[in-house]
Amino acid sequence: MSQCKVGGEVDAICTRCKLVRADGRPQLLAHTILAMVGTRIARVRCNTCDSDHVYRAGAPSSSSPGSSRAPRATASSPAESARAAVSVMDEIRKRDPATLQKYSIKVSFKVDDFIDHPTFGRGIVTAVRGDKVEVSFKSEVRTLVHARAEGLSQAKPTFQRPTALAGGPADKPLPEDAGS
Repeated sequence: MSQCKVGGEVDAICTRCKLVRADGRPQLLAHTILAMVGTRIARVRCNTCDSDHVYRAGAPSSSSPGSSRAPRATASSPAESARAAVSVMDEIRKRDPATLQKYSIKVSFKVDDFIDHPTFGRGIVTAVRGDKVEVSFKSEVRTLVHARAEGLSQAKPTFQRPTALAGGPADKPLPEDAGS
């Protein structure tokens, strides 16, 4: 990357390929420069997948002309750097199977309940909104209904044939003497 000009090549992060190296950092791929604003690279085309996108430099350094950002600040305390996202599966594995409740539309749930759904499997209630609960399962978050015991006991409506009106078609008014 000795000289940056339109038509030249530069190593950049591809937003479409999203290739990652073994150490977890994004893979830098060869890109052709399509547009520049002054001395800054604006748009590039990936030589691997032929997609056009905004230029994204690799690790920020003073030698790369396209990077105008300062390096990101690191975590201010060890507690912040040690913080990690806990997956739902890890949380489900930690739960005691004795606390598992079978899911039913009639049962009322609260946040942090451990439930077993016949279709989605085991999950944890993460939010309650009226008669609906949000449950995090292994592969997805689903909204389910709960606490609907009173509405289920009613019989289903039966079909009734409409009654015929005396007189002509419904879109024409009835004669004056027909109503008496």
